[in-house]
Amino acid sequence: MEWIEIGGVGFRYELAGSGDGTLVLVHEMGGTLESWDFVIPLLRGGRAVLRFDMRGAGQSTKLRGTAPFDAMADDIAALLDATGRGGGPATVVGCAVGGAVALHFAARHPRRAQALVALGPATGIPEDRRAATLAQADRVEREGMAAVADEALARSYPEALRGDVARFRRFRARWLANDPGSYAATARMLAGLEMEAEIAALRLPCLFLAGTFDPLRPPAAVEPVARSIPGARFEAIESGHFSATQTPEVVAARLDAFLAVTGG
Repeated sequence: MEWIEIGGVGFRYELAGSGDGTLVLVHEMGGTLESWDFVIPLLRGGRAVLRFDMRGAGQSTKLRGTAPFDAMADDIAALLDATGRGGGPATVVGCAVGGAVALHFAARHPRRAQALVALGPATGIPEDRRAATLAQADRVEREGMAAVADEALARSYPEALRGDVARFRRFRARWLANDPGSYAATARMLAGLEMEAEIAALRLPCLFLAGTFDPLRPPAAVEPVARSIPGARFEAIESGHFSATQTPEVVAARLDAFLAVTGG
């Protein structure tokens, strides 16, 4: 792992592998670059893989207030440049909120994104749930991650996907270690997202995956987002909201098949 300062923000990142293309992996809200630990060893080689702790996550600079959505998308471009990978094609893969950041990157930097994969992308909150989301953010900031852990993980990491007990315990412990202020700031950002127009304007190869065990971003919610992009592919998979951790074999197989077609 390495650290780098860009624009006054410190990032922890890892760049591994080589090749003309770069695969950028963007983790979920509450995750870290370790969210991809189980997927990376299963992927075919032949490309560089860049993963990092987003602002507010892991060991990168922490956040307060509301996370800056534009800056979080621009961070991908800045990290590609800073690591010497800015001159070639990039395929960006994002999970949950990371999926929203990946989509926003493609919208803001259309010449830099060769293809995109969104795993249960969290592209906003329905109006009738925004107040509850903001209230939960305030509670996390006041009382810490443990105050909402059981309720949040019951939805995002359901019992049906906890067969690997050690994996779930590792995930829960890492999730509990989140900085409450940063987690709350990211939740407030999510509550304010309005992405429909920019997503529909995207023109690049896209793959959307949605977990059949994901009540937060089920296939019925993700498929219309995919269908708004001409030529985008959609697939429901037997997974949950954190599919990269819960079913890495499924995610890696879908990624490899998509990259074989797009040349990423």
